[in-house]
Amino acid sequence: MAHLLGAEALHLEFPTKVVFDGVSLGIDEGDRIGVVGRNGDGKSSLLAMLAGRLEPDSGRVTVRSGVRVGVLDQADTLDDALTVRESVVGDRPEHDWAGDARVREVISGLLGEIEWDGPVTGLSGGQRRRVALAALLTADHDVLFLDEPTNHLDVEAIAWLADHIKRRWPANQGAMLVVTHDRWFLDEVCTRTWEVHDRIVEPFEGGYAAYILQRVERDRQSAAIEARRKNLARKELAWLRRGAPARTSKPKFRIDAANELISDVPEIRDKTELQSLAVSRLGKDVVDLLDASVAFDGREVLHPVEWRIAPGERTGILGVNGAGKSTLLGLVSGEVTPTSGRVKRGKTVKVATLSQRMDELDEHLGDPVRVVISGLRTTYTFGTGSKAQDLTPGQLLERMGFQSAQLSTPVKDLSGGQKRRLQLLLILLEQPNVLILDEPTNDLDTDMLAAIEDLLDSWPGTLLVVSHDRYFIERVTDQQYAILGGHLRHLPGGVDEYLRLRERERSAGAASTKVPDASAAASASPALSGAELRAAQKEVTALERRLEKLEAQIAAARTALADHDQSDYVGLGSEMARISDLEKERDGVEERWFELTEHIG
Repeated sequence: MAHLLGAEALHLEFPTKVVFDGVSLGIDEGDRIGVVGRNGDGKSSLLAMLAGRLEPDSGRVTVRSGVRVGVLDQADTLDDALTVRESVVGDRPEHDWAGDARVREVISGLLGEIEWDGPVTGLSGGQRRRVALAALLTADHDVLFLDEPTNHLDVEAIAWLADHIKRRWPANQGAMLVVTHDRWFLDEVCTRTWEVHDRIVEPFEGGYAAYILQRVERDRQSAAIEARRKNLARKELAWLRRGAPARTSKPKFRIDAANELISDVPEIRDKTELQSLAVSRLGKDVVDLLDASVAFDGREVLHPVEWRIAPGERTGILGVNGAGKSTLLGLVSGEVTPTSGRVKRGKTVKVATLSQRMDELDEHLGDPVRVVISGLRTTYTFGTGSKAQDLTPGQLLERMGFQSAQLSTPVKDLSGGQKRRLQLLLILLEQPNVLILDEPTNDLDTDMLAAIEDLLDSWPGTLLVVSHDRYFIERVTDQQYAILGGHLRHLPGGVDEYLRLRERERSAGAASTKVPDASAAASASPALSGAELRAAQKEVTALERRLEKLEAQIAAARTALADHDQSDYVGLGSEMARISDLEKERDGVEERWFELTEHIG
């Protein structure tokens, strides 16, 4: 395996902190390396030194002759004076870039909904991120350095990027180093993981799941049994092993070792106890959307939604930007009034929303962190039943990653991640019983995300989450819904099902564009009569129930396949054929669901 880039005895020091001391490492062809660590420990500085953007105080970085290095900065560096085309392909003639299949794939995958000859200025944050990624991926590079590439991207764009990178950089072809807090992306893409901590870089084999296993083994050797029980990494490993079948069936780490390490770790959430406490706090009625629809300027954003939210329900909401996610959450919180239908709320419901704007901190910018927290209450109770704990404000702040020295820091001087943690803590301390989280993972590192997930595990109430962080949404919610074409759709198959449905939606849109006569004929078809409409709605409901059963059967079959005797080739083949048949049936049911919902909508 050819060596591409290396670093020897790197030392980097800032006026108040030594960041790296004597770090040596190398990058070989085929490496896809994920960099993890706490905010402020030097992840971006390491990337900048290896990319030649930052000079170390001592030591050196060597790059093999002829190796081309490309960098995606965390900050927005696009030139507003350029068009999208100029930003991506520069002044290359059209026959040059249009004849390159790789360039066409990147443009189609990232910029399909962005005006090609339009100006860069005025694009949203997510659109600008797509343009910057497209510019990097269409160029010829041997080594890519990506600093938070998934920032501002939705679930679909992140899935496309992961698939593209795996195909673009297979074994022994080029290399990639990525700094990101997106744990699903790390696990899906990376073959190695570097943990930055305590002025060193510690290497691990495999992606995020393998890194967690090795980190737990490291802690096991150096800590007592009780200390190990409190280690969040073991809890996260338990979720990884017991979670989605698609994750557990992949041989990314040694299953026997993982099972041994989590044998005495309880389930991450006691759902029965949490739901019981949620009912006692909320009653049986939370928020019911009864045929509620919303229209703006005569355009219906949400078609009639029938959604009865249960006490203790933990739901993730998926959808492209502009699909209506914020409108749906606004109906729940009371900030949006339905155009038709109605919203019914329980008498004891108290909704709190973690917004992206951090408005809760505006009135505290000059106050020290300790004062902000202690001004609310002297003790707070977290957890349920025998696991309930009374914590002081200082203990709560420590649990959220604040060090003693930071308790006297004014809020305005906190980092983005620290402000985000303080914002969430302030909202939780108001003791709401319905919590809405709107992109809560922004600016947080992987360890702090795990700490917040642990905090939410013991929070008894109804939780609604909108996030493009696939790992987070699968970790903290028990079910997912999507907004597709203005309709709210339950996803028994989770995020994977959502991505399949979106792909079919795009394919159907492309087909209708290519065959205008067919679409015109469809739009001219007579409206359904009342009886026909009721029959179609009834069939849609039946199809959704069938989909849920099929997804459960597929999940069970995949789990059985993972546990099957690997030497029994006949049995394995039979199990795989059964899964294939179930998936074909599911695809057919989904296709019929799409036909009916398009006709109804």
